[in-house]
Amino acid sequence: MKLHDLVPNPGSKKNRKRVGRGISAGQGKTAGRGTKGQGARSGEGGNVYRQGGNLPFYRRLPFMRGQGFTPLNSVDYNEVNLDQLAESFKADTEVTPEILAGAHLLRDSRKPVAILGRGELTVALKIRAHRVTAGAKAKIEKAGGSVELIA
Repeated sequence: MKLHDLVPNPGSKKNRKRVGRGISAGQGKTAGRGTKGQGARSGEGGNVYRQGGNLPFYRRLPFMRGQGFTPLNSVDYNEVNLDQLAESFKADTEVTPEILAGAHLLRDSRKPVAILGRGELTVALKIRAHRVTAGAKAKIEKAGGSVELIA
């Protein structure tokens, strides 16, 4: 086999239709575009903004200025404060996301858990969470508890 022997598969290549070349060619005069109107003109179609007299989609949406955009990879956490933990759990309890969900302290159990430092902690708790603030960690360890981060 040589380079000049290579040919495309049969039926994979098709000659383009040459329109507007006289009546005997079968696609003469209007060249398959019908008569008159937007579809018969060159550059037919218009843009997305034009919707044939309807109020355009972009103008139907509510208008909010200066909102920026929502980052696609931002993580939304369940936030739990130390005062909530202090009133919900006894000393030496291991606090995990499952236990927090059982105590109805999470808005959405599918989201990761972040422990925040509002309030004081008087009992020692073993806390396993996805994120713990520095202030919360200091208060937990001061009360005799421990913090373990979940990946």
